Amino acid sequence: MDDFKQKLIEAGFKGEMDDTPVTRDFYSHDASLFEIKPQVVMFPKDSADVQLLIKSVAASKPTIPDLSITGRSAGTCMSGGAVNDSIIIDFMKHLNKVGKVSPIEASAQPGVYYRDFEPETLKQGSIMPSYPASRDLAALGGMVNNNAGGEKSLEFGKTRDFVNSLQVVFADGNEYTVKPLNKKELDIKMAQGDFEGNLYKRIYDLCEAKYDVIKAAEPRVSKNSMGYNIWSVWDRGTGIFDMQKLIVGSQGTLGMTTDITFRLVPHRKHNGLLVLFLKDIDKLGELIPKVLESKPATFESFDDQTLFLSIRFMPSFLKLLGPAKFIHLLLTLIPDGLQLLRGIPKLILMVEFDGDTEQEVRDKVHALHKKLGKHRARYEINGFEEDPTEAKSEKFWIMRRRSFQLLRSKVKDKHTAPFIDDLIVNPEHMPQFLPELRAIIKKYKLFATIAGHMGDGNFHIIPLMKLEDPKERAKLLPCMKEVDKLVLKYGGSLAGEHNDGLVRGPWLEEQFGTEVLNIFKEVKAIFDPANIFNPHKKSDADWDYSFSHIREHF
Repeated sequence: MDDFKQKLIEAGFKGEMDDTPVTRDFYSHDASLFEIKPQVVMFPKDSADVQLLIKSVAASKPTIPDLSITGRSAGTCMSGGAVNDSIIIDFMKHLNKVGKVSPIEASAQPGVYYRDFEPETLKQGSIMPSYPASRDLAALGGMVNNNAGGEKSLEFGKTRDFVNSLQVVFADGNEYTVKPLNKKELDIKMAQGDFEGNLYKRIYDLCEAKYDVIKAAEPRVSKNSMGYNIWSVWDRGTGIFDMQKLIVGSQGTLGMTTDITFRLVPHRKHNGLLVLFLKDIDKLGELIPKVLESKPATFESFDDQTLFLSIRFMPSFLKLLGPAKFIHLLLTLIPDGLQLLRGIPKLILMVEFDGDTEQEVRDKVHALHKKLGKHRARYEINGFEEDPTEAKSEKFWIMRRRSFQLLRSKVKDKHTAPFIDDLIVNPEHMPQFLPELRAIIKKYKLFATIAGHMGDGNFHIIPLMKLEDPKERAKLLPCMKEVDKLVLKYGGSLAGEHNDGLVRGPWLEEQFGTEVLNIFKEVKAIFDPANIFNPHKKSDADWDYSFSHIREHF
């Protein structure tokens, strides 16, 4: 590696390189349960540095077979997508600029935090709404490469639906613009006869040869992050070929993204929240259709364990919010504390409407409140022209959004183990599915929080485990297999938002079957024949490898 680094410097690499033990240890894990120590972390100054690095890796691969690159932004990936034993590219240090912003679109580099991007779009009265629950911690590069979604996905969809174009460095070390093409533009592209043209031609030929199989493979749920989204690339009906649908959600296994142009939507300044304390899960079969008929902006939930966790670690919110807002939080919780005296709910449901005027929101909230009737929903109307943490209902969003962070930072004797953390099953199955899921969690004696997007049936289950204990580690595979079998029984997907990585990549064949898995492998081989981009993820994943890299020390 020393010779490689020296040659890279001589070739004109301008960024920094760091192979100190402290840095290597820091980058050896993300938010997942895996640990893989890189040989070196590189901090490219710009796209030219990224291109030079990829060209150098490709040239050196024949003599250094284990050489590879994994891109990393904020390192919040929960599936192990941002760890690697060779080279980590950190995009946060230098590729962190917001570009041109208008009311309808905005450009930014992958190392920009969403929390820094949103204020710039709000100046134009707009937002990019597919942010995850970790919106304060996540960066745009990770959001694109994981195809992130969140509480607004019910109304707007996922990140893939908001990418207008990408700048991507492919395996030849050159940067290309990737955007939708009509058939005439595609024909011109395929006739180029160069690396880019050959790439487009081979993917088009694959899509045509396996058209019906590919189209039928798409999971029949509202969102999916399993596999490669090849079914959205080519559509004979529209005549549109959109390669970026394949890049978004690919976890950096097909190339390195250096710039993103997002589509934006108008930001609605007013919203209102209905809250239901649900003691009987059987009522979900009646509740969910009624709520969805009203077309809410969000329909979220969290369970009793998340509620207990928030109450137990309530003092931690003092540091998060500051004294004034913390006191405000406590005061707004008093009415809900009285509600809880009637009995602890199994689920807390949150239904939010938004609009351009307060009256519009009031009308929507009151209509659903009346429709729900006997379920005794509470509601609060908020105007978000100021800091949303001033809103009365923000207490529920704090519990919902901060539960994973609390688990990671506050529970010292056990550790977060996100291995069944992102399943999705269509909402109509919830009354049967959730009790069966809880029974599996109970069978393996796991303490786990369940929070999720009730509107589309996407749940995040985060067990707390002593992973250094072999008996605890032995639970992972059989528990995962039972949960996966349950999800597939109800026609769901094993990943709605968090992607495959090391944890779900090994189960792509169970999700899609052998023929489609082979199509995924062919996609990877077309883009990355030397396997230099983020190995052991997605279609290249293997459970024995993944299991051998589960963290033993925390």
